[in-house]
Amino acid sequence: MQYHALALAVNLGTVDLIGLEGTPLHEAIAGDGRIRVHRLADRAFASRAAGGRRRFVLLSGLRAVAQGARLLATLLRADPPDAVLVQSPPATPTLAVAWLAARWRGARLIIDWHNLAHTVLAVRLGADHRAVAALRRAERRWARRADAHLAVSAALAGWLDREFGVQAAVLYDRPAAAFTRTGAVEADAMWARLAPTLDLSARRVPIAVCPSSWTPDEDFDLLLEALERAERTLVDRRGPGTPDAPDLAVLLTGRGALKAEVERRLSRRAFTRIAVRTPWLEPGDYPRLVGMADAGICLHQSSSGLDLPMKLADFRGCGVPACAFDYAPVIREVLTPGREGVLFTEPGGLARILVALATGHASEVPELWASKAWLAAHPSERWDDHWRERVPGLVRGARPDA
Repeated sequence: MQYHALALAVNLGTVDLIGLEGTPLHEAIAGDGRIRVHRLADRAFASRAAGGRRRFVLLSGLRAVAQGARLLATLLRADPPDAVLVQSPPATPTLAVAWLAARWRGARLIIDWHNLAHTVLAVRLGADHRAVAALRRAERRWARRADAHLAVSAALAGWLDREFGVQAAVLYDRPAAAFTRTGAVEADAMWARLAPTLDLSARRVPIAVCPSSWTPDEDFDLLLEALERAERTLVDRRGPGTPDAPDLAVLLTGRGALKAEVERRLSRRAFTRIAVRTPWLEPGDYPRLVGMADAGICLHQSSSGLDLPMKLADFRGCGVPACAFDYAPVIREVLTPGREGVLFTEPGGLARILVALATGHASEVPELWASKAWLAAHPSERWDDHWRERVPGLVRGARPDA
């Protein structure tokens, strides 16, 4: 949504960007006077996931009411908009409130679909729960009342057409301009700055970056098993190493609810050939780290089988092969093995990739090295270009081809 806000400001005018507190702003957003940022407090229901399903549903309902009131008040205080662009999920209360505010102020309502909220809720409550069915009905109702739609994948656009009866233009995640290959001098400086904070030696080692939101839709059990298998293989081949001078650094970035638990599990493992660290990076450092990585790891598992993780676009922009869990056919819309990266389905597959990165042996995973060459020869389309083809017409009232 920050990318949307910046593109709207550059191409169409002033923007009110409304979101929950907590996430740092991109530097370009923070310094743009055409974008007014409104942060909504969201601390009161931080513990709603603790306890049983009944407590979760009750507190989620109360949270939706509180968020809805704050969101509506913010929308009505803002200058009259030409369009209200809302990302879903979350669908509740945002879709209903956005529709009300749009109609009240004579604006178009555009929904940018990145997944289906009822499938996300089903992960927590089960697909047969009444709240899941109710949320699906609500999503369908508000979808049909919107003026236009965007979808992150062709598979999701097709589902919306079949199930909700709405047509969505496909707007793939594309890398922003900041995601490029990091130059050698800048990469050396970045490593020199990071290594002491991560308890690593000054000797540069291959890097695998694993951006994470630390949520249940990422398979950390698979990652831990793959790390253990790769560690055993490397120790068998090379003997025990030292924790500060490994053969490979796996850096899990980001923040989220499961981070502390995974860190505790990692602390019980004595890796020496693979250094696993969980740094928090400032927004400006994250593209630099991805741009100096040898591979990117994606653990995403979709609740719907229709969404695409944005981190794949970040890897693509930096020319970094993606090593992604093969969670559904939709992933092949943006990742062809041997081109944008490689796929794995079980811990052994990811372990082989980690060993190949640590040893530099192309024969371990030939598709990984083929991807490095393909990416170097095929620069990615950028967010701004893709956005200008799809979105301005929706804001003005035209409907581009889906």
